[in-house]
Amino acid sequence: MIIIAEKLNGSIPTCAKAIAARDEAYIKEMAKKQADAGATFLDCCASVNEGELETMKWMIETIQSVTDCPISVDSPDAQIVVDAMKFCKRPGLFNSVSGEGNKIDVAFPILAQPENAKWDVMALLCDDTGIPKSAEKRIEVFDAIMEKAAKYGIAETRIHIDPLVEMLCTADDGEGVSMVLEVMKHIKTTHPKVHISGAISNISFNLPARKLVNQAFAVLAISNGMDSSVMDPLSQDLRGVIYAAEAMIGLDDFCAEYTSAYRDGIFGQKKA
Repeated sequence: MIIIAEKLNGSIPTCAKAIAARDEAYIKEMAKKQADAGATFLDCCASVNEGELETMKWMIETIQSVTDCPISVDSPDAQIVVDAMKFCKRPGLFNSVSGEGNKIDVAFPILAQPENAKWDVMALLCDDTGIPKSAEKRIEVFDAIMEKAAKYGIAETRIHIDPLVEMLCTADDGEGVSMVLEVMKHIKTTHPKVHISGAISNISFNLPARKLVNQAFAVLAISNGMDSSVMDPLSQDLRGVIYAAEAMIGLDDFCAEYTSAYRDGIFGQKKA
């Protein structure tokens, strides 16, 4: 599983407080903890109304002072992400584009440049009408994004598609989950090299015992092709479920990775 560590995001109250106070110690500690836990990318999202680029610069430089882990440069403004890429010492994840406005036409020409060929990109399946309510519409958005990616020469292996996981408690009879899984199946059938991503914890908002809901959804999503996720890498329970699910669908020969991760204390026991 490609892990996009979620904790350095200004939409989280504790992180927002640290950002507002320019608390370097908090940013450094959270960055190092997530990197040491095995994050593939560290999400970096300022989530501020003013001075976003300057705040992103401060966050990125603070993160890079303690870890070499690649950064997921995260903003709803594609131009901010483009401008913040230059603060990164190594290629990371462009987070994100979608079918909204001109985001793709801002991002893809930059990502197509040879010097940026090692950057990955997150693409959300929404457009100018908002978040589509049907699998068919989300698939239309996906197909349009892939057509643009081909036009600009963006390799499928660089693309992470977020089918937009929404709250389970707002969907009728589980239709929300069924729809997302249908979209995932389409992606893997038509473009098997594309990564399927998404924020696992979105599924459990406003529900009790959220960890159980997240774990159940992780198993369903992995079995339908999810191989990239925005998540808390410090959650031992979720990490264990992911390793177990990957072993069960044949992605871990002889359970070698599951066993190794257990021995290393990634889940199931505390590190010595």
